[in-house]
Amino acid sequence: MIIILMGVSGVGKTAVGTRLAEVLGWRFRDADDFHSAENIAKMAAGLPLTDEDRWPWLERLRELIRSALESGEELVLACSALRRVYRERLTVDPARERWVSLWAPREVIAERLAKRRGHYMSPMLLDSQLAILEAADEALKVEVSANVDTIVARILEELGLQPSS
Repeated sequence: MIIILMGVSGVGKTAVGTRLAEVLGWRFRDADDFHSAENIAKMAAGLPLTDEDRWPWLERLRELIRSALESGEELVLACSALRRVYRERLTVDPARERWVSLWAPREVIAERLAKRRGHYMSPMLLDSQLAILEAADEALKVEVSANVDTIVARILEELGLQPSS
């Protein structure tokens, strides 16, 4: 199974995903690690990515998902996947992929972004991300104002998963 945590930058995909993978004993991958140097430079400069910028990145992620499913590897992937068309592109086998949409009020996310250090994603891009975010009807929706362990426990419960022993 693949669990894909989606949402805008600053919503906690990496923190929640890392902890979720740890609790499950699965591998964690962050979609940010698959961006090209050009995409990273563009985002660091406060410029939103275009669909043309994103397609090669999404293809790399689709290959990661396909490979994990093919090998039977269980994986937690943190990926913004803001638009429906991006999620459709990343869906290789809907029966073995679970989408989790992480969200919080804009003020909470903006505060987190303002405190974040060492990440290339400019806080100036929050509004552009919120503007293109499309509802993910296929996803479990989880509000992320609580602490990470509470969020992970909710995800496990809702998806019917047990921590590894």
